[in-house]
Amino acid sequence: MKLTARSIVTAKLEPGTTDKIFFDDDLPGFGLRVRAGGSRSWVFQYMLGDKQRRMSLGPATPESFKSSKGKDGSPNLGIRDRVMQLSLDVKHGKDPQGEKVESRARASDTFETIAADYLKAKKVETRPGTYQETERHILKHSRTLNGLQVAKIKRRDIATLLSTIRENSGPVAANRVRSTLSDFFSWSMGEGIAETNPVIGTNKTEETSRERVLKDFELRLIWKHAGDDDHGTILKLMMLTGQRADEIANLVRTEIAKIEVPKKRGEDGAPDLPAYEIDAIDLPGDRTKNKRPHLVPLAAAAKALLDARPIRADANGKLREFVFGIGQGGFSGWSRCKERLDERIAKELGRPLEPYRPHDFRRTMSTKMNDELDVLPHVVEAVLNHVSSLQSGKKGVAGTYNRALYLRERVVALRRWADHLAWIVESDSVAERRSA
Repeated sequence: MKLTARSIVTAKLEPGTTDKIFFDDDLPGFGLRVRAGGSRSWVFQYMLGDKQRRMSLGPATPESFKSSKGKDGSPNLGIRDRVMQLSLDVKHGKDPQGEKVESRARASDTFETIAADYLKAKKVETRPGTYQETERHILKHSRTLNGLQVAKIKRRDIATLLSTIRENSGPVAANRVRSTLSDFFSWSMGEGIAETNPVIGTNKTEETSRERVLKDFELRLIWKHAGDDDHGTILKLMMLTGQRADEIANLVRTEIAKIEVPKKRGEDGAPDLPAYEIDAIDLPGDRTKNKRPHLVPLAAAAKALLDARPIRADANGKLREFVFGIGQGGFSGWSRCKERLDERIAKELGRPLEPYRPHDFRRTMSTKMNDELDVLPHVVEAVLNHVSSLQSGKKGVAGTYNRALYLRERVVALRRWADHLAWIVESDSVAERRSA
């Protein structure tokens, strides 16, 4: 018999039969399955090697024979055309039923689900500050991808997302999210979840290198209004030490240590300089951007800020290892706290400060050490832990094994900077503020 809209009604089961497939005479493998309970559905049956496979093609209705278009404009073939396409796929060595099962299994591989596994992997292998940024890119900026299957996300989906981020949060944020998503899809490919990286080929916005150096009155206002909470103390320590935000925000108490400055041989017959002990932050390689251990001498003002921090306990009563923040990690409330700080500054100044970010403290300290405090460039670079810089003197093997390189000079430089910063903070020139 030839299966038609009329056959759906006329096909009858013989007495005592509970289930039968009526196959089409003209289209091999195309069948109508009729059950005793009254259900009728289309099936496609085919051979794959020496095995017979069968797949269901949905309920049998008269409308099944009509072709239509889906909501996205893609064609929905009528049942006979659909079976002919499946037959052609089988001739080309494909397994329609196997692909259907695989597709069903992949339906749960949504961006949201796979992103959770990706973040678990990243949390183990990246620094806390880097992980927090990655988490923000995935959970906040990319949340519109959540319901999509990772394997079906297209370049256009990514381009549209990046365009929205560029408009709402700026080009730098868009570029950073783009880098994170590219890493996510590369990881997904390695896990066998995605076949391609749809980020490749999307536009990257050209960035202008930041040259923001804070003026004295700006440093003074930020210090004055920063306060003594976690956020304020972190900012002050960043000003005093020139270290990166996540290195201070995720500081643990075991990294605050007494360090011996080695004895130094006197030059040109001068007496040797004896060894002495200092307070310092001793950062392990897994906590620094360049993966190199780094010693940060603490001037008296910096040590006093750390000594004033209370030792907190978790909900279970165990003392926290982190100096700042609450919960499982270090401090993480940057955006909200900075908004409040900027509001306090604007209220006194009568206008907002020119846009700045905490990382600008490093550039400001470097500039003033070089231009105003006569600190040698290689010492400034060593303070900032710019190991790859030729000026640092720490490039190569020396930088890898000698954490104390220029340590004596760094102690002097940071004490000199702390005194200069104190002078800036304690000055209160209204005329300077008005003329700025």
